[in-house]
Amino acid sequence: MRWAAIVGGALGLFVIGALILVLLAPIPVVGPAATPPAAPTWAPPGPVPDAAADPGAGNQTRVDAAWAERTAAATGIPVRALVAYAGAAMFKADQMPECALSWSTLAGVGMIESHHGTYGGSALDEGGTAVPGIFGIALDGVTTANVPDSDDGTIDGDPDSDRAVGPMQLIPQTWKNWHVDGGGDGVEDPQNIDDAATAAANYLCRSSTAMDTEAGWRAAVSAYNSSDTYLSNVAAAAESYNAAVGG
Repeated sequence: MRWAAIVGGALGLFVIGALILVLLAPIPVVGPAATPPAAPTWAPPGPVPDAAADPGAGNQTRVDAAWAERTAAATGIPVRALVAYAGAAMFKADQMPECALSWSTLAGVGMIESHHGTYGGSALDEGGTAVPGIFGIALDGVTTANVPDSDDGTIDGDPDSDRAVGPMQLIPQTWKNWHVDGGGDGVEDPQNIDDAATAAANYLCRSSTAMDTEAGWRAAVSAYNSSDTYLSNVAAAAESYNAAVGG
């Protein structure tokens, strides 16, 4: 019993001592919660791609292969998609330099719209065509804007409502207005990344020039999708690509 009393007393002193240490311990100073960085409102142009020494047919051939490999490795953009974005931007730089459309903005759109042609298990084949084809949900006004059928289903496969198609998710009416053979293979196909990226470039530069300014950039991308969240997501993706290559 005496031993138990001694042990019990020792334990009591230990508990009391521990409590004193806790009470005397400095109270951590907790500052205000860290403020998350603001979402970007636009994306300035990225570094200009290196031009191929001997381009062939198609905008994708405008891009230097070594630049494409380095940039793809730095950004994670598949090479086949990257040369389509860069080639379309280079095409517009020659045709309409005042637009100042950057490859990184086109890549930002392609990332948000289809993960560079890989959405839903699709992939870009050697020619740049999404296989299987990429089709958005029906724009029937239920959970989306109401976009009545404009193509009898010939482009999007839906005779009732329009659906966005291809790696740049162009609606049939937009494709009919801006269809183009960006790949130089004699075929115009919204499921082809070269054609789709060039059509998107034409559409963006028609919507706004001076995309090297915040107001001009936002006006152009808003024509593609006016959601503030969409603009921020495209800007964030484009900025990440610029940062990856030191832009």
